[in-house]
Amino acid sequence: MLTWHRFLAVLIKEFVQMRRDRLTFAMMIGVPIMQLVLFGYAINSDPKRLPTAVVSAESSPFARSFVQALENTDYYRVVAQPRTVDEADALVATGQVQFVIHIPEDFSRGIQRGDRPVLLVEADASDPAATGPAVSALTALNLHALDNDLTGSLAAQKAVPAAFEVRVHRRYNPEGITQYNIVPGLMGVVLTMTMIMMTSIAMTRERERGTMENLLATPVSPFEVMLGKIVPYILVGYVQVAVILLAAKFLFQIPMVGSLTLLTGVVVLFIAANLAIGFTFSTIAKSQMQAMQMTMFFFLPSILLSGFMFPFRGMPVWAQWLGEVFPLTHFLRIVRGILLKGSTATDILPSVWPLALILTVVSIAAMRRYNRTLD
Repeated sequence: MLTWHRFLAVLIKEFVQMRRDRLTFAMMIGVPIMQLVLFGYAINSDPKRLPTAVVSAESSPFARSFVQALENTDYYRVVAQPRTVDEADALVATGQVQFVIHIPEDFSRGIQRGDRPVLLVEADASDPAATGPAVSALTALNLHALDNDLTGSLAAQKAVPAAFEVRVHRRYNPEGITQYNIVPGLMGVVLTMTMIMMTSIAMTRERERGTMENLLATPVSPFEVMLGKIVPYILVGYVQVAVILLAAKFLFQIPMVGSLTLLTGVVVLFIAANLAIGFTFSTIAKSQMQAMQMTMFFFLPSILLSGFMFPFRGMPVWAQWLGEVFPLTHFLRIVRGILLKGSTATDILPSVWPLALILTVVSIAAMRRYNRTLD
């Protein structure tokens, strides 16, 4: 039978324990708020104002009208006007633009003659979810883009078929297969979750089992402890990478057009950055449960803001800046670039140095926290 005073005693005891475990209490409040903000404001599956380059062989009113109509759809934002096709290709390869619009020579003359010239739109389709809505917006653009220019003797060309044809060329993933984008990204997701969790638990386990005192009694320096804790997991991380690459090749038939040697070399930076983050968590958490909670607290925004599940360019600017803080964001660009685009070391450099910077900053923080723990 329910006895109120015993029930109140248990109730008060739970509140007291909750107040004492401030980290868990903060996460109970913080996680729902974070989910509300991210899903409500940051996540957008219909990205707009995607960076676009225009390679125009002529500067005619017709060409300008088309570019203006393109921007009016709100899906495209012209950020570059390269002079050559090679320059445009480099912009796509490094991920600086999502689309390249090729306006051919004699575009205006072809329209005036009624030849229906072809206007080429190249799309970086390595992420089909990011380019799909923008490509759909092109469907009827040629029917009305030149309405103000087709006057007088050219007015008849407003009728179907349109005065010119828009042809879309999807690069890197022409069939728009989702697995091509997801499976390489899974490598980063798996490494993020397992590396941070394993390292954070490894140190807190020492503390819980009482073996931390034995470790502190040895002449091992903090840096040596950190290195000794991290190196075995780097090897574990490489085993995971090998398994994922084999599955990607033989189960999902993911095209691997880039250098696996280059990818293998860069992976160590990403693994080390995650291990350093896990080591930092281990210096804050007082138990393995807290270490796992902190890992999940870090993992949730990483996966939502990195561009793994939702188009990175679809997020507002503040969310993109926040996403740049997570190692996963940069690694996704690297692994997708190498495997799907065949990116070179020069192409991925803009994503490599942020990883190195994150590793340095987090390692310094981990060392300071560890020294404070020793005190």
